Amino acid sequence: MSDKTAFQPPATIGILGGGQLGRMLALEARRCGYRVAIFTDEATGCPAGQIADWEVNARYDDTEALDSFLARVDVVTVEFENIPDACLSYVEARKPLRPGRNAVFTTQHREREKLFLRSQNIPCAPFQIVEDLAGLERAVAGLGRPCVVKTAAFGYDGKGQAKIGPESELADVWSGFEGHHAVVEQWVPFVMEVSVVGARAVDGSTATHGVVENIHDRHILDVTLAPARVTPAIEKQALALWESVAQGLQYVGTMAVEMFVTAEGKVLVNEIAPRPHNSGHYTIDACVTNQFQQQLRAVTGQKLGSPRQHSPAVMLNLLGEVWPSETRQPDWTPVLSHPEAKLHLYGKQLAKLRRKMGHITVLGATADAALAEARKLQGLLGSRTA
Repeated sequence: MSDKTAFQPPATIGILGGGQLGRMLALEARRCGYRVAIFTDEATGCPAGQIADWEVNARYDDTEALDSFLARVDVVTVEFENIPDACLSYVEARKPLRPGRNAVFTTQHREREKLFLRSQNIPCAPFQIVEDLAGLERAVAGLGRPCVVKTAAFGYDGKGQAKIGPESELADVWSGFEGHHAVVEQWVPFVMEVSVVGARAVDGSTATHGVVENIHDRHILDVTLAPARVTPAIEKQALALWESVAQGLQYVGTMAVEMFVTAEGKVLVNEIAPRPHNSGHYTIDACVTNQFQQQLRAVTGQKLGSPRQHSPAVMLNLLGEVWPSETRQPDWTPVLSHPEAKLHLYGKQLAKLRRKMGHITVLGATADAALAEARKLQGLLGSRTA
């Protein structure tokens, strides 16, 4: 079911998924007077469920549980992309689903995502689809070394991918992918990773938050600088690519597009996230309308708000390493006493290594000044290694 109906408070928004992105959307929805229902295969008390009016805990193929959930809600959205397609189809046949099933289905799978980019003539790294060792050998011969092989489905934060260098034995590399479709991408010698987070409304209008710069550590986002330290020409390319993706998918909701910037000043799409994104968390504290408010507006069929950024900012991820143990909280005094730092915790019970537990936003006169303060706080909080 898909229409242009607009929903005002106290309508109920259904969210598929129970993580921190659903939690932050639920916070915005509750503040505006909407009710929130969560459907998740996580245990009771998940990050989003802690904020919701109702939490349904069941498998995504449990149609009886889905019927109970759908009976309570007016419109449905997703908080992460790896919702089984059968669930998306079941929901869309019964309630407005924003973004729609096709957008999520396309972007939850690297093969479909890459083929979509190719079909739309959207610049990305040259790639080939492989399903066996012989296919990998042909792809590497055609694309050259170095290159990267990635699982077609369910990869994030560096999981499900491997770099193929001059000395790599392809049989050894493929042993980690056997039985799966994979995407082999030509290596992009990028000088910077950037992203654009924006929203597209039911009526097709769009609003983007601008270009931000992302710095990763061990394949996990470490800090985001907003705005990015890029030229106007690169900014223009990145914003245009976001628009092309949003229009090509006929997207409704908040969406992030991650991109590479090359030494020659070209911008290539790396990945699409059909939801709010880690690199957009700074908008909560630094923009007139944050990425979750925009998601709420788009999903409920309202006009989008102004995405204008009123303060340069840096977002610093807080991984489980910051916690002294899995269950003992850090001393947050350095953050809570900082006049321009904002602490956001996600309500996760166990602080596992490399797990995103929260983030800090630091405002400043410039992004570089905010980065310096964020690094100071990072040093004061320390890091657990085991």
